[in-house]
Amino acid sequence: MATVTPKSLRNMMMYQVFVRNFTEDGTFKGVARYLDHIKSLGTDIIWLMPIHPIGKVARKGTLGSPYAISDYRAVNPEFGTLDDFKALVAEIHKKGMKCIIDVVYNHTSPDSVLSCEHPEWFYHKEDGRFGNRVGDWTDIIDLDYSNKELWSYQIETLKMWAEIVDGFRCDVAPLIPLDFWLKAREEVEKVRPRCIWLSESVEPGFITYMRGRGMTALSDSEIYQAFDLCYDYDVYGKFRAYLSGKGTLEDYAEAINRQEYIYPENYVKLRFLENHDQTRAAFLIPDRKALEGWTAFTFFQKGMPLIYAGQEWTIPHLPSLFDKDTVEVPILGAAIWLIDLIAKLADIRRDPLFADSVYQVRSQDERFLIATHTKGERKALGVFPVAPNSGIGYVEVDFPDGVYTDLLNEEKVEVFRGGISCYDRPIILIK
Repeated sequence: MATVTPKSLRNMMMYQVFVRNFTEDGTFKGVARYLDHIKSLGTDIIWLMPIHPIGKVARKGTLGSPYAISDYRAVNPEFGTLDDFKALVAEIHKKGMKCIIDVVYNHTSPDSVLSCEHPEWFYHKEDGRFGNRVGDWTDIIDLDYSNKELWSYQIETLKMWAEIVDGFRCDVAPLIPLDFWLKAREEVEKVRPRCIWLSESVEPGFITYMRGRGMTALSDSEIYQAFDLCYDYDVYGKFRAYLSGKGTLEDYAEAINRQEYIYPENYVKLRFLENHDQTRAAFLIPDRKALEGWTAFTFFQKGMPLIYAGQEWTIPHLPSLFDKDTVEVPILGAAIWLIDLIAKLADIRRDPLFADSVYQVRSQDERFLIATHTKGERKALGVFPVAPNSGIGYVEVDFPDGVYTDLLNEEKVEVFRGGISCYDRPIILIK
């Protein structure tokens, strides 16, 4: 199905919201109050983490993980009513944005509606009890997709929500059979044409681990047969290795370049510095100049950039998934510089060149990432200082000599004999 994925998704930006911790009241109405702010960043798609009721048995923390769902067909009463949810989605649409919701189909809470009504649809351990196949997921039990009645129920549930929302982010989608996702996409298309499908694809090590245990674990190449977007966990490990001093910037660049020839021509990667499972960018990258460089690079990449709520305020604390832990918005707007940068970057990437190009990345001196988008006579160049104290550097670039306007800083930049003098800030040029 990825053959029908529109490349225009690469011009868009996604914003992730955990309703419970997004505002002090933790409700759908609370999210609605911030829609103007979310829109002002350049957001096209709002992803709401699971909106469903949470199980009470084996809960982690005081409120439980939103990924331990008790009823796929209801909304969490702590967030509001179904009508409140519909009103929020209507407001999102009114402001010209789309809304996708989390789909958690690998497992449910132990006390879920399905575990009570259809225990035969679940994985059972040798002693006959419910269980899960990933050790630290102690608050959930796994579903068993060898039962085709489960397929019908899950697909009908997707069609129900597709009457309201524009798409789905599918939790650990690689652990569920590809044929299920292909069938689900075919059926949902009848209700919501051009529905957006985002897969939380998983790390290479997790794929091989699960396969080694005889379990389904789809590669990104397989996932792209059914999904429009998938995570860039295939390269995220290289990013973290560089930050920790255990890997090189060149290793990271090579991993990104590999995506250009191992995936379908219209592949769309979700590009992120952080999400609800990963450390906050501001904690990982405390140096402001380096964070600026990495943020600009994320938006320049081929794919769709993701901002996790609070990232735009350089909040270093990652909210808990299991307790009330409200995102602390700076009172004085101390991080307005990053908000402005994100909005500018989102606007720059509207250029059609970012949707349809040949993309290449390389590193220099373990300080700079240099990336290009090329399509015919058009070309975009990005130079990104990503190391703390990158300072001034002469950077070799594959770009015609001449004087150009830097789209980020609106200053003149000269390319001379295949080089640029870079002053510890990102540069984006387009010809």
